[in-house]
Amino acid sequence: MLSRMYPFWSFVIAIFLAQFLKPFVVMIQKKKFYPRYFFASGGFPSSHTAGVAALTMAVGINEKFDSTIFAVALALGIIVAYDAANVRYYAGKNISLTHQIVEDLSTSNLLETDDPIYNERIKEVLGHKWSEVLGGGILGVFVAILLYYLQ
Repeated sequence: MLSRMYPFWSFVIAIFLAQFLKPFVVMIQKKKFYPRYFFASGGFPSSHTAGVAALTMAVGINEKFDSTIFAVALALGIIVAYDAANVRYYAGKNISLTHQIVEDLSTSNLLETDDPIYNERIKEVLGHKWSEVLGGGILGVFVAILLYYLQ
């Protein structure tokens, strides 16, 4: 089954491995273990990028790097990596900025925060820094190569 679905399983395993590593990376940084990072978006390594990098590499290995399907997988991978590092990252930054503006206006009594919308907590960390995307990409390529030799 692994050999027939090798690109798909590379994708899945890379995502799970990236998510599995996140709380341990945070533990090294913060000296405390936070299990919630097993399910968190954002952070190092990017699981989105790890998945598409593994998929792209596996397709390239299986179908050759000059095939049409490899070009499709590569294009998808580039879009996902760009989205993780730009669109989703800056959406998270905008959420942080909005929270700070609401807090500042509320503290200075320029804004009444009786409306429930002001108490709604929206996740601030959505995307990735480019280093997190690169880490996910390297992890994904490694997973695809490793699985290729294990099949």
